[in-house]
Amino acid sequence: MASAVAAACAPAAHAALTENLTTNVTAMALGNAVTADPPGIGSVHFNPAGLARLEGDSETIHNWAASIRTSASFHQPAGFDVGGWTEDPLNGKSTGPVRQIMYVPGYGMPGWRLPGVAVPGLGMAWNKKGSPWTFATDSYMSQAMSLDRTTDVNDPGQYAGRQIQIQRLVYLSPSVGYKYSDTLRFGAAVPIAHAAFVVDTNMRFPNELLGVFGKLQQGWCPENGGNIIDTFGFGVCGGGKDGMVSPFKTAANMRLEMTAPVDPTLNLGVLWEPKPWFAFGAVYQGGSKTHYTGSYQFNTEPMLRNFVRGLNSSLLGPIAGAVLGFPSSIPAIQKGNMSATIPFPYHVQVGIKLRPVQMVQLNVDASYANWNEWNALTFQFDQSIKLLEVARLYGIPDSSKLTIPRGYKSLVNFGYGLQLFPHERVTLRFGYEPRKTSVPSDKVDLIAPLPNTKLLSAGLNLKLSKTMDLSLTGSYMKGKFSTPANTDCNMNCNTFLNIIYNPYAGLDVNADIHVRYFGFELTKRF
Repeated sequence: MASAVAAACAPAAHAALTENLTTNVTAMALGNAVTADPPGIGSVHFNPAGLARLEGDSETIHNWAASIRTSASFHQPAGFDVGGWTEDPLNGKSTGPVRQIMYVPGYGMPGWRLPGVAVPGLGMAWNKKGSPWTFATDSYMSQAMSLDRTTDVNDPGQYAGRQIQIQRLVYLSPSVGYKYSDTLRFGAAVPIAHAAFVVDTNMRFPNELLGVFGKLQQGWCPENGGNIIDTFGFGVCGGGKDGMVSPFKTAANMRLEMTAPVDPTLNLGVLWEPKPWFAFGAVYQGGSKTHYTGSYQFNTEPMLRNFVRGLNSSLLGPIAGAVLGFPSSIPAIQKGNMSATIPFPYHVQVGIKLRPVQMVQLNVDASYANWNEWNALTFQFDQSIKLLEVARLYGIPDSSKLTIPRGYKSLVNFGYGLQLFPHERVTLRFGYEPRKTSVPSDKVDLIAPLPNTKLLSAGLNLKLSKTMDLSLTGSYMKGKFSTPANTDCNMNCNTFLNIIYNPYAGLDVNADIHVRYFGFELTKRF
């Protein structure tokens, strides 16, 4: 039941992985190690002080395309037992095809199922000749994660997100760079973003308590319905065949769709270039308490609806239900409005640029993001959710509000970039970024299949003319994880009260993720 909102924990993990992943073509080619050598209009995000290096007016058109592929397999270890149930139908199964989707601001979720997504952007900068001030704005996707598993209705990944769309699109970013001296520059930017969060998932609840109760029903209830003794008792058979509880049945579907249309943050940067061969840069990217609003819909399958109906049709069942806080009935569909305040953590990045010889440049950056803010998330519904009322037995007192523990952590990551200058009109770029995830190994799940990853990139810049440059980048990122049964209570713990949320309880889970990226950027100076 509470898994519905547990799915909402995905954004934190997605952000922990996708920081700077779809932001700028040049930065991507250099492993995002550009704080000491900010990339043109991309300085708005990576270090606004770099804007003060731009001369004259310019316009930049950029576009990127990315495909995300993730897969998982499930294995039932020796001694598997969930409250007496010893055969999970997902044993030996693997997840199926993955596609991408897109949230269009002002429209919502189109019905597209794409092999990848492409996002265009436009940046502009203005500098009056001789002025120390440069003004700019840029549009870009600062964070994105997109998974669609709806192609196969039997995909075992359906219990950890049929659709997941997390994106933060900066559509306006008024910025300024100031040249204090020939060696020192400062800058500030105010990215204004549209944030979207969509999770659609089926749910099942394989835990010990539910398993034991299902076996009790099997032993007590006739195959075709209730019995007279049960009618005068607690009505555990009153739901008929459809009301027979199984820890492996699909119990419900949940869809959450929320947005924050206007969410500004603040970027502050400094760039110090005391020598032609050395530079130091630092940027602070401020966070926010992003307030999301939107809608929800719970579709409950007959298993729980019929069970509650049978309970309340017996003599003693309503008394037991009242003691346990159960609802008198569960509607097939319950929908309404919801809200959540989800922190967007601040991010600090520092870097150096070294150019020991004219043809070679090395960039090294260190970054820190404050993801330990995601210790817990709270979601508020506009009414009591009848499906969640059943979860009162599992320690959830308020069925109109749910607080989900996450336990993510803040880490320092490094990025490395290499530039070669074989010709005055050609620059070759290479990047390497070992990305440590903010999701601990005992918190990872298929809603956020985000282990440690390695990002490899290559790109080039071509000076097409004195006033026009073209940059191209291709990148590949991969990671994998293996989670033995009962080691991750966001995914596969098998305990008595583990309903939040372990859809693969007792199973070994092996999973991987692969991201392919291509981008281009065309800059015209006037």
